[in-house]
Amino acid sequence: MTTLLIHCTHGREDPERATLAFIVANVAASADQDVVVLLTIEGVWLATSGYADNIQKEGFPPLNDVIQSFRGNGGQIWACGTCAKPRGIQEGQLIEGAKIVTAANVVERLMNGATTLDF
Repeated sequence: MTTLLIHCTHGREDPERATLAFIVANVAASADQDVVVLLTIEGVWLATSGYADNIQKEGFPPLNDVIQSFRGNGGQIWACGTCAKPRGIQEGQLIEGAKIVTAANVVERLMNGATTLDF
C-alpha cells in the first residue's frame, strides 16, 4: 500500500489549490491508499467546522463536498499544531476526523516512507 502525505498551505485565499489537494487525496483514498492531508499555514483553517462550507472554485466541486468524500473514503486530516496555535484554533473547533498534530507526527510519517505532494 502506498502512503501519501499531501501538504496543503491554502484556504479561502486560493480555493483552487485548497480544492486540488483534497481532490488528489480523495482519488488516492478511494483507491484504498493510506492518505493524510497535512494542513499548514492558512490551510489549517480548512480543518475547522464551517470554514470550507462556501469555498468553491469555478469549474470545481464544492470543497466541503470533496473533504467529506475524502473522509468517507478513510482519509485523514492533520492540522499543524504550530500553525493552529497562533490562529487560536483548538481541537474543539475541528471537523469530524481532523486532528491537530505535532512536527514529530509529520517527521515520523516521512521517515516511514510517505510520498509527498504539495499544494
